[in-house]
Amino acid sequence: MMPAIVLATINARFAHAALGLRYLAANMGELRNDTGIVEFVLGMRAADIVEALLARSPRIVGFGVYIWNAEETTKAVALLKRVAPDVVIVLGGPEVSYETGEQRICALADYVITGWGDLSFGRLCRELLAGTAPRAKVLAGEQPDLDEVAFPYGLYTDEDVAKRFLYVEASRGCPFKCEFCLSALDKTAWPFDLERFLGELARLHDRGARHFRFVDRTFNLKVSAGRAILEFFLERLGDGLFVHFEVIPDHLPDKLKDAIARFPAGTLQFEVGIQTWNEEVQALISRKQDNARAEANLRWLRQHSNALIHVDLIAGLPGEDLASFGRGFDRLHALAPHEIQVGILKRLRGTPIARHTEAFGMRYNSDPPYNVLATDRIAFFDMQRLSRFARYWELAGNSGRFPRALALLLGGAPFTNFMRFSDWTYARIGKTHEIALERLFGLTHDFLVGELGIDPTAAVQTLQDDYEASGARGRLPFLEERVRRENVTATTRGRLRQMRHL
Repeated sequence: MMPAIVLATINARFAHAALGLRYLAANMGELRNDTGIVEFVLGMRAADIVEALLARSPRIVGFGVYIWNAEETTKAVALLKRVAPDVVIVLGGPEVSYETGEQRICALADYVITGWGDLSFGRLCRELLAGTAPRAKVLAGEQPDLDEVAFPYGLYTDEDVAKRFLYVEASRGCPFKCEFCLSALDKTAWPFDLERFLGELARLHDRGARHFRFVDRTFNLKVSAGRAILEFFLERLGDGLFVHFEVIPDHLPDKLKDAIARFPAGTLQFEVGIQTWNEEVQALISRKQDNARAEANLRWLRQHSNALIHVDLIAGLPGEDLASFGRGFDRLHALAPHEIQVGILKRLRGTPIARHTEAFGMRYNSDPPYNVLATDRIAFFDMQRLSRFARYWELAGNSGRFPRALALLLGGAPFTNFMRFSDWTYARIGKTHEIALERLFGLTHDFLVGELGIDPTAAVQTLQDDYEASGARGRLPFLEERVRRENVTATTRGRLRQMRHL
């Protein structure tokens, strides 16, 4: 029997399992057996998505709409309404919880639930199936006590457990008011009952789950709960366990440090939001952060723990110019996190950052991802340079493939030198995506030798060491060129392998 209700979303990747859909399904009550989940991946054609949905003969389709899938979901909703106008379409998710009157997707749909949908979606479905549809199109979601919300983790399938990231949350909301974040609209953070939550984690672990990603905005806000969760995983080390948390950078008490220090390498990852070191900008966007303490905590994590440290910086914040961002990047780089995620500010729908638009000349992309295009401090041309910097840094800095070469490239001025490399690379190839690894190594070689004047032998050796350590097995263009310059014939190309070991 086909389900009368289908919950659908378009994930960024197959490995991402939609936590929101599973929450909705878990809280459908008597309609649970009449509800199915279908997940798609970015890049699928709208016609194929609609065909897969209609193959289930649904009466109601609920779409989870996010910034990364808004455009493709809009196309799917438009097509679904064309070919099956009797199917009721309900939208939910952060992208459609604000400014609904300005969005084509909201105009196309039959209903939009803003905010929390855990219980509100099921209630709407019961009304629709009973023939008592509400008159209002936009419905404010009810925020229940978390004890009333059924956990969704039993809806992770065996395939999910084996092949996908499992998203979990010990709490919802955030007490902080950083204006670029939708969590700025929350009044506080609401924790789930800890014993009940740990019981769910234990059942997932017993089923073979080993990759857990916490979506909590403030995992380390309550020390006792954070410590209990860390101890839970410390008791279950082994068999490929990997746990990801988002943490507040300036709040790392000794009780948490003691537990963190006991995790072996490869098991623990922290995403740390620095965003900006500029205190004037922090005050402007209502971000409370003790920079000295945050710096000390990052230094401690690198020196006394095995955790992989991923730190976020945002370019384009109101009041911050290119020089200030560069100083912040250098300050963060000096603390040696494993990854620096350079993001470009986005004006998410509903976020308070919009209040600075006129005063600081903020010009945003009108389409997703709503990235800032220019400010009164950073012109469009320089914002483009920063976007390319972010992309190339992801390839060369965060990939872990260039540890030795990066040290040569960055020297004593990381931001300035990498921006120079970024500008030079774009001038050479004119693109930021679909760059083969061997070509990137070749570009790095040419820049080190031709632009920075690094000794060719040292550059070749450094890049060769990085390439082989990365596990890659292709051919490096500058080594091939070196062989040709030495008039090596086809019959003596075996020397190339020897050169790699010089």
